[in-house]
Amino acid sequence: MDFKLRPWTMEDASGLPEHANNFNIARFMMDRFPHPYTIEDANVFISFAVNNDPVTLFAIEINGQAAGGIGIHPQQDVYKRNAELGYWLAEPYWGHGITSSAIRHYAFANFDIDRIFARPFGTNLRSQRVLEKTGFTIEGRFKKTIFKNGEYLDELIYAIRR
Repeated sequence: MDFKLRPWTMEDASGLPEHANNFNIARFMMDRFPHPYTIEDANVFISFAVNNDPVTLFAIEINGQAAGGIGIHPQQDVYKRNAELGYWLAEPYWGHGITSSAIRHYAFANFDIDRIFARPFGTNLRSQRVLEKTGFTIEGRFKKTIFKNGEYLDELIYAIRR
């Protein structure tokens, strides 16, 4: 399935809740990714995303609409050669290899880093498979460090090096 990565635009806000307002997505995201996901949430997020310099947050565009996002978050201080990866994709597009392909295209292309890491929840088997398909390996498991939706979950650390 064809997609493209591009910077977010304010025009994306109107259609974003259609794709982001999904508990099956939100349950694996930080609490700052709300559920329900409203037009106000979309406006707040996109206002933040379009003001990032350099651009670190990108829309995953499918069929002319922003249907997901991917971001790289460079670290600071002694961690400056590392960056955290985050991503989500609208549920109708799961299982088509889009996220794996987006990660491969995006990973080391834009930043002077040596290691990219991601922290999927222990219950997020799909995300773990995506990371493994793109060459990430598991570096650690922290038992019950995440408190989400009333339960404690494991946090996994996956990483890939340049």
